[in-house]
Amino acid sequence: MFADIVNFIVETIGNLGYFGIFILMFLESTIFPIPSEVVIIPAGYLAFKGEMNIYIVILLGVLGSLSGALFNYYFALKFGRRFLLKYGKYFLVSEETIKKTDIFFQNHGHISTFSGRLIPGLRHYISLPAGLARMNLFIFCLYTTLGATLWVVILAMLGYFLGGNEALIKEYLRYLIIGLLVFLVLLGAWYYKKTKVL
Repeated sequence: MFADIVNFIVETIGNLGYFGIFILMFLESTIFPIPSEVVIIPAGYLAFKGEMNIYIVILLGVLGSLSGALFNYYFALKFGRRFLLKYGKYFLVSEETIKKTDIFFQNHGHISTFSGRLIPGLRHYISLPAGLARMNLFIFCLYTTLGATLWVVILAMLGYFLGGNEALIKEYLRYLIIGLLVFLVLLGAWYYKKTKVL
């Protein structure tokens, strides 16, 4: 099943070219369930084969991620607050919770946005509370780009060096995700200690 999905993505990227990478990564950063792993890793493999440029793959992967994140940000900014103030009680979201989210993202939005881009299952949604809290747009874009760049580079390198070996990709990807989660725990502990002292 995984091999079929990867083959489909490789074929799609091959047909659409760099534009396909941008569009698929845009969708991946919204709420569509397209894992970035099955977009960037095959693109990295195509770069290894000389059919794409690895730097353009990374650039368009990051730009697609940022564009999708901005879509979510503006969607939440435009409609989120109004929706939650009206219907939030049905989802156990009170006005007080919304105010706390605002304060949290004003104080810790940068670290939350960066970390969120690196956590599987969360990276698609971290832009929504940022938009809801009206997080500073420049800070949001900066830390979204930093997190997305780190993730895209990791995936592109996996595809470039291991693209022909599905078993190794799965193994290395698992270790890399565990390593990233450990890094985020350490980063969170350092940040907590730093902000608590201040």
